[in-house]
Amino acid sequence: MTDALDRRLERIGRHHFRAKFRLQGRDKAVVDLRGLAVVRKHADELIRARLAPANPRNDGKQTPYRGHPVFVAQHATATCCRTCLARWHDIPAGRPLDHSERSYVVEAICRWIQNQYAPHRPPP
Repeated sequence: MTDALDRRLERIGRHHFRAKFRLQGRDKAVVDLRGLAVVRKHADELIRARLAPANPRNDGKQTPYRGHPVFVAQHATATCCRTCLARWHDIPAGRPLDHSERSYVVEAICRWIQNQYAPHRPPP
């Protein structure tokens, strides 16, 4: 059974730019080494610092393309900047993200990371 977030991530994943992203190399190794629970904690910290403010510093340019699995997942799930959050997830810019919105973004990121693993081999 798929829920609304799964359907939205599937739709986003069909976009030509978003479909290019894959978890591989060092970014995948971080998940393998640290585990999804630690990566989820990192996602929460990164979202709180870089995306949650009403007007994030360097919005639209604050998310690197690699260097951490969360960064790759943010681009793949269109949670990389406030413009993408508004366009793809209907979360308006110009105000801080509330707790439920931050949780939603972290869940989208972690669900994408989980989906990068084969169904028979979930992330650690």
